[in-house]
Amino acid sequence: MELKNETILEIVPTFRVQWEEVQNCYVVLYPEGMVKLSQSAGEIMKRVDGKKSISDIIMDVSATFDGADVNEDVMKFLEVVYGNGWIRVK
Repeated sequence: MELKNETILEIVPTFRVQWEEVQNCYVVLYPEGMVKLSQSAGEIMKRVDGKKSISDIIMDVSATFDGADVNEDVMKFLEVVYGNGWIRVK
């Protein structure tokens, strides 16, 4: 499936995104373990809430990084985590 700007995504219920104080970063928790996220990946994943479209996520992340053009990077990241089964189309 091709992700489009108007697509609304949600995190698959067997995964959870949360801030880990000890790790000083966002992480994805799943039954087999944990994945530490980079700052930008954490900013993207914390916005995947089943309400925001991809274009909303891109605008939010861009604002967080002082208006940087993040469109391509966000879309590529979302395609990878969608392929990994962390997120799904709502």
